[in-house]
Amino acid sequence: MVRRIPVNETRGRDRTGQRIVPETARRTAPLTGTRYGNRPTMKDVAARAGVGLKTVSRVVNGEPGVTPETERRVQEAIDALGFRRNDSARVLRKGRTASIGLVLEDLADPFYGPLSRAVEEVARAHGALLINGSSAEDPDREQELALALCARRVDGLVIIPAGDDHRYLEPEIKAGVATVFVDRPAGKIDADVVLADNYGGARDGVAHLIAHGHRRIGFIGDMPRIHTAAERLRGYRAAMEDAGIAVEDSWTSLGVTDPQRVRRAAEEMLSGPDPVTAIFTGNNRVTVTVVRVLAEQSRRVALVGFDDFELADLLQPGVTVVAQDAAALGRTAAERLFRQLDGTLITPERIEQPTRLITRGSGELPPAD
Repeated sequence: MVRRIPVNETRGRDRTGQRIVPETARRTAPLTGTRYGNRPTMKDVAARAGVGLKTVSRVVNGEPGVTPETERRVQEAIDALGFRRNDSARVLRKGRTASIGLVLEDLADPFYGPLSRAVEEVARAHGALLINGSSAEDPDREQELALALCARRVDGLVIIPAGDDHRYLEPEIKAGVATVFVDRPAGKIDADVVLADNYGGARDGVAHLIAHGHRRIGFIGDMPRIHTAAERLRGYRAAMEDAGIAVEDSWTSLGVTDPQRVRRAAEEMLSGPDPVTAIFTGNNRVTVTVVRVLAEQSRRVALVGFDDFELADLLQPGVTVVAQDAAALGRTAAERLFRQLDGTLITPERIEQPTRLITRGSGELPPAD
């Protein structure tokens, strides 16, 4: 009679001599959790606690009608299983997700930090979750992101637009998605918008340079298609016109805020037989690059920048800026959004917030010649 050899005697070791333990032999105790992708359900909680589904539902949703002892058993089952309420089902019942979307230009831009935080704080105060993303100044990416957020059933959108045509949002708005634009207006649709006084702020900043004796003043800004860039250029030209100063073509440069482009523009303005004696910069990223260029110059050049930025007051001299309140922009936009959701707003409005000139020294330098 042939002796049956146990499996672990014939395949119990590999070529290196290490003992192989069959997978079934390793399981000395049953698994208490569930496999990835199979989340515990209320049915699982009910089975573990020995109660009905309705009882679990009452405990999960904080409804009355459950004794303290039963509630304790259900909560222990919830904790043991790692159960989380499925809010998707609540959406189907209530039509709200308690979430809003925020579409920014660039999450890495310091300007958007306080704006995003303010929107988040307002959302939190209303019991809502904030989901944000960056358009990278790409209109197609903005549209893709905004519609993706709508597909996830957000209740509303706060958008810093990259494009100038937002008719793609009309079906979403008609379907009840509250929408507020911030920093720049919407294109080709009527919608709430919260802005800074870009025109007035730039006009004040350039007028400040003129008041300190400057006549040859350069302007370096962002892409001309961007609302804020165009408005700040308009403010620059208005201040120069008010002072009776004709602007030469070589004094203005708009384009991407890439440091190489900005550096090249600044160096061209500062060279030649009649260089500019002062520069007005269109945003904080442009200002930082121009500060580096001016540090390399043998003569002192006045500078006023639109947007405050970190450490601006610690430079020598400190950088004079036209400051806008990014947190106030975000807070106002978010509050307006939730007023839409509450049904208290009907007619879209344009809200324009004032800017503030902060003098620190760089904008008060007199002309070198």
